Amino acid sequence: MKNTGYLNDPDSIQKHNVIDYLQEVSAMLHHFRLIIILFIGLISSSNVFADGLEVQKVTENVYAIIGDINQRSPENLGNNATFGFIVTKTGVILIDSGGSYKGAQLIDQAIKTITDKPVAVVINTGGQDQRWLGNDYFKKQGARIIAAKAAVLDQQKRVDDQLSSLDTLVGKKGMAGTRASYADETFDTSLELTIGGVQLQLHNPGIAHTPGDTYVWLPKQKLVFTGDIVYVERMLSVSSVSKSRSWIQAFEAMATLQPNFVIPGHGHATDLKQARADTHDYLVMLRQGVTDLMERDLDLDAVSQIDQSKFSYLKFYEDLKGPNANAVYREMEWE
Repeated sequence: MKNTGYLNDPDSIQKHNVIDYLQEVSAMLHHFRLIIILFIGLISSSNVFADGLEVQKVTENVYAIIGDINQRSPENLGNNATFGFIVTKTGVILIDSGGSYKGAQLIDQAIKTITDKPVAVVINTGGQDQRWLGNDYFKKQGARIIAAKAAVLDQQKRVDDQLSSLDTLVGKKGMAGTRASYADETFDTSLELTIGGVQLQLHNPGIAHTPGDTYVWLPKQKLVFTGDIVYVERMLSVSSVSKSRSWIQAFEAMATLQPNFVIPGHGHATDLKQARADTHDYLVMLRQGVTDLMERDLDLDAVSQIDQSKFSYLKFYEDLKGPNANAVYREMEWE
C-alpha cells in the first residue's frame, strides 16, 4: 500500500490527483473490511480442527467430527465421513470408529480437544469401512462396541474387499495395525440404552446405503446420528449393497422423529430440511426417473435421459449421477 500520510494534509491533497486519492481511500477501507470480517469469523466459529478432522459442537455435550469429504487417501487414513460423540458422566459415546487403526487414533485425538474422558462405548452405524475398521483401537482402550446384527454380518461379508481397497487407496503404511474387530453387543432392529445419564435409542430400519445402517436417536436432545442414511453437501452413492426403496423408507422412519439436529454420515451437522433435500428427495427423483423410462419401455442405456440437474449443487454430482442411475435401474428391474 502507498504512504497514506497525506490523507490528513490539505496541502498534500492538492498535489495529488483526486482520482488517486479516492482510490487510495477505497483500498484502505477494503483492507480494513477484510480484517474485520476475518476477526468476526474467528471469534464466531466454535469449531476445532485436529489432524484434518473438524469438531463441530451441535448442542450441549454432543459433537460431530467431520472428516474429509473426498475419497479415502493416505492423508485422511480412510476417515472420509462424519462421525460424532457424546460426552457423558461416565465417559464418551463414540458414533463410528473410523476407517483404520490410525484413523481411529486421529478420532481419539479430536475428542481429546474437547474432553479428557475416555471413549467408553462405540456404536457402529453400519458396515461401511469408515463405520467400524477403527474398532480394534478403541476396544484395546477398554471400550464396548455395539452394532446391529445386520451391520456385523455386512462387515464380515465385505471385510476382505474393504481391506484390499483401502490398501490401495490409503496405502499399507496408513493401514498398518488395522484388523477386523466386531461388536461385542448386537441387536436385531432396535435397542434402548442409558449410558452416563444419556438416553439413546438405536434403530436399524432396513437396508439403506448398506444393510446394517442404523440411526441413533437422543430423545431429550431431539438429535439423531443417521450414519449413511443421510448424506448432505455431497451426492450419495447407491452401491451394490444399497436398496433405494428401503433407503427412502429408512429416511422416513428417522424423519418421523422430527429431530431438531441431524448429524449425517457425510457432511456437517444440519437440520431435517437439508437432510431431506440432499438425500430423500434425490432418491425419490431417481426412482421416479427410472419408473418413467420403464413405462416408455426404455432400457438401461437410456438412464442418461433422467434429468438430475436439480442436484448439481452437490459435490461429486458429475462423478456419481451416472452410476447412481444405473444402480437404481438395475435394482428396480427386479422389484
